[in-house]
Amino acid sequence: MRDLSNLHTFRLPAQCRTFVEVTSADNLMTLEPQEPWYILGEGSNTAFIEDFHGTVIHNALKGVQVDELPEYTRVTVAGGENWHELVSQLRSMDINGLENLALIPGSVGAAPVQNIGAYGVEVSQFIELVTAWDVEKRHWAYFTPSDCEFGYRDSVFKQTPGRWFITEVSFLMPKKWHPVTHYAPLNELPEPVTAQAIFDKVIETRRQKLPDPTVTPNAGSFFKNPVVSIEHLKVLESKLPGLVSYPVSDSSVKLAAGWLIDKLGLKSLSVGNVGVNPKQALVLVNNGQAQGAELLALAQEIQDRVYDVTGVELEPEVRLVGAQGLIEL
Repeated sequence: MRDLSNLHTFRLPAQCRTFVEVTSADNLMTLEPQEPWYILGEGSNTAFIEDFHGTVIHNALKGVQVDELPEYTRVTVAGGENWHELVSQLRSMDINGLENLALIPGSVGAAPVQNIGAYGVEVSQFIELVTAWDVEKRHWAYFTPSDCEFGYRDSVFKQTPGRWFITEVSFLMPKKWHPVTHYAPLNELPEPVTAQAIFDKVIETRRQKLPDPTVTPNAGSFFKNPVVSIEHLKVLESKLPGLVSYPVSDSSVKLAAGWLIDKLGLKSLSVGNVGVNPKQALVLVNNGQAQGAELLALAQEIQDRVYDVTGVELEPEVRLVGAQGLIEL
């Protein structure tokens, strides 16, 4: 058995039966995991609720390659690289575009799985190609952006969990850079806005709002921001003055899940050693010696109370892993 408590940022007590660390693509071709298995990056979006009765396959692949093209810079990155370190490295090289995604925890290989996004930018906007090993059918596969089926915090990789081990992601960064500043607080930056100013402001804001997982164990935003119809929005606005929403299409909007949790007075909620972060209600935290059952109980109570008032179903963004694999609330 291998201890997993230090391999996911919520740091719940859990073990796995077998642990495989992938440091070379060649490791994958000899990989024959016993079912069930779970592919793990830096564990920043995973919570092991209990002991996992299978194999954890850890992505430890490293390497960054930069190639200059006429209109783009191609950046090819191994899946085990740290995401924020990549964003920082590109910023130091004056390669712009990912600055809105600074300080998002996790690995590069996990970025397309969740289609990570923040402050008006999603990683899918820059992905050229994703290289992955098919763990089930044991062959290499190459995904263009359309193959990835990207959606809001969604992709083909998330829809088929455990099948694809992402070894490499290639990004195309446009040399003609345009700042994305329509989300607060970036829209308060003085003109002319630079990539460095966005990078710095995003880091400052995230550090103010989000607890450092090395100090207070957590898995970042626990729930997705829900998407509702315009009709549903109008009903909610009559109930909840000041409701925060963002347009998605002509017929739908995205609600701020953290605002809903806060507005309904749920910031003080806790179950055992798991509680709602007082600075950002979208984050659930391990206040010390927390158990997986406590995390599930708190998350379900939040879901139930939000639904009772709003009719909105909050969906976890964090991947919850039980004895046999992913579980749903």
